[in-house]
Amino acid sequence: MADLKLSIKKNLTIPNFLSFIRIVVIVPLIRFLLNENYIAAGLTMLISGVSDMFDGLIARKFNQVTQLGKILDPIADKLTLIAVVICINILYPSVTLFVIVLFCKELLMLCGGCLLLKLKIKPPTAKWYGKVSTAIFYTAVVTVVLLKAVWNITNKPLIVILFSITTIAMLFSLVNYSIIFFKLIKNRNNKKN
Repeated sequence: MADLKLSIKKNLTIPNFLSFIRIVVIVPLIRFLLNENYIAAGLTMLISGVSDMFDGLIARKFNQVTQLGKILDPIADKLTLIAVVICINILYPSVTLFVIVLFCKELLMLCGGCLLLKLKIKPPTAKWYGKVSTAIFYTAVVTVVLLKAVWNITNKPLIVILFSITTIAMLFSLVNYSIIFFKLIKNRNNKKN
């Protein structure tokens, strides 16, 4: 019982709370986007994006890095990204190809992380290219949402350009994380032999 209390206390950190908030705001974010309440959607995305930027920073600066946080942060990222991508595709069918690529990338990343955990391999911490691609994603979505909310502009070429840049950044991130993934698997296999 004392171990359980200690574990709970250790995981009650500001970064874990911020990651949890990001998961909770997914539901209203979907609702705001699909109801075309763009100002509320933009503000919700801003809250999600800012909390994503600060959770890791706070964890490192104040020594609040936990195993739960290492799992919760990427799950919050993936769930948010998948939810927003699906909503954007519903609202803007012209980005379907980009949505498929982004969805597949996130699914691969999620499966890779689960496989590492199953193999009892510690998943890598978030790298700069992962954070940059997430920031580019947030910037693209917030730009599209704010253009519609503030000026009632739906600029299809701009949407395609923004999502093309996002897709390139996400694929760059996937390739780099894949290299790390295969190195971790190879190191594990070398240790077993």
